[in-house]
Amino acid sequence: MTLVAFLQAQNCSNLPGSWRHPSTQLDFFTPEYYQRIARTLEDGKIQLAFFDDRLALPDLYTGNHHEMIAGGVRAVKMDPSTILMTMGMATSKLGLGTTYSTTYFEPFHVARVFATMDLMLKGRVAWNIVTSLNSAEALNFGHGTHMEHDSRYDRADEFMEVVLGHWNTWEDDALVLDKESGRFADPTKVHRLDHAGANFRSRGPFSVPRSQQGHPLLIQAGQSGRGQAFAARWAELVFVIHHNLEAGKQHYKRFKAMVAANGRDPNSVAVAPACYVIVGESEDAAQAKRAAIEATARPVDALVLISEVLNYDFGSKGYDEPFTDEELASFSWHGFRERVVQFSGKKNPTVRDFVEVSGRGTIKEHKVFCGTAKSVADQMEEWFTAPACDGFVLAATHMPGAYEDVVRLLVPELQRRGLFQKEYRGTTLRENLGLPIPRAVDYHARRTAE
Repeated sequence: MTLVAFLQAQNCSNLPGSWRHPSTQLDFFTPEYYQRIARTLEDGKIQLAFFDDRLALPDLYTGNHHEMIAGGVRAVKMDPSTILMTMGMATSKLGLGTTYSTTYFEPFHVARVFATMDLMLKGRVAWNIVTSLNSAEALNFGHGTHMEHDSRYDRADEFMEVVLGHWNTWEDDALVLDKESGRFADPTKVHRLDHAGANFRSRGPFSVPRSQQGHPLLIQAGQSGRGQAFAARWAELVFVIHHNLEAGKQHYKRFKAMVAANGRDPNSVAVAPACYVIVGESEDAAQAKRAAIEATARPVDALVLISEVLNYDFGSKGYDEPFTDEELASFSWHGFRERVVQFSGKKNPTVRDFVEVSGRGTIKEHKVFCGTAKSVADQMEEWFTAPACDGFVLAATHMPGAYEDVVRLLVPELQRRGLFQKEYRGTTLRENLGLPIPRAVDYHARRTAE
């Protein structure tokens, strides 16, 4: 199975109360904090660590930032690409990914940043593609409103065409580097893009040759119908959220069929649901750890984070007042909304329904595997062999202890069962995920055929 560590360049993990945990280290403004985590993950042979990101603080709840700042609810947002590089300098095989938005950046810039990081880390980089969530992000970039959901994905499709076009500018053997003849590269193997579309114009040629893995791995987490269609077309690793095995099995089968319908090999796209792993030397020890983790949560955590992802101030609504059809239609994250409607059984859920069904701000947001190494491995094996997934995205309950427990207790049990690698397969991320290296000539052949 593929194991992915879910990171944040902030004062907490994606669990907002994690900074309050007694064992969490609070030197998150230092490179050493992230390098400790990176070394731990590489010691455990984890294939990839990636950073989620937002381009604004979550300050929509109550219309200002006071509650969020006072409670430390993801109250810091550093640039994760810089931190990724500090982790890469402390490791040699761990894959490292970060998030960049297709709504608020330009394709050439994103292509160059990731191609350069991929060269500097020798083919270990991944890009988590997002379309962004809310008006706070729009305001930080000088826009009055946040682009509508499906329009963001339309823009994102063209964004991907431009980025991949630039990444495939240089053919794999374009560099000559012959000092004697003075020939640096073969110009017939370096192409201009000359893209002119509805959203972007970009000429090229690109300024960065190809890396050891061809180009960065593509990650996506679309959960709505439009988001899944986007992921089926572009993604190589898909991050999903499922709270039970049956839902995971159904989505897995349906999504793999969507990948095949796009003319792609379903085995080349890994599906990985998020989960919290709480593992102890005994069942009692694991349950004690769980109780300590759950005690870090505060009611404000959920309300701040739901307001952020749905682009709606949940402080402006009565706790048990149903949302109108118009209000529901305005919510930014369609997949999140649809999940709450489905599992609440209500066409018009309330604030309470969104808090309780989503589990936002608590460990209930993701599937929880809790127990001894044997019992946790049993549960993960059941999901993996069902099949409901190709691996898991490991969310941290506290830092860095959650990952230390996984590496010390769980990984050896998974390895003993033959479910997880004992050594890295190679040095690039694609090698370690068992994926072929894409070739520029194949890309150009497909473009010509189209």
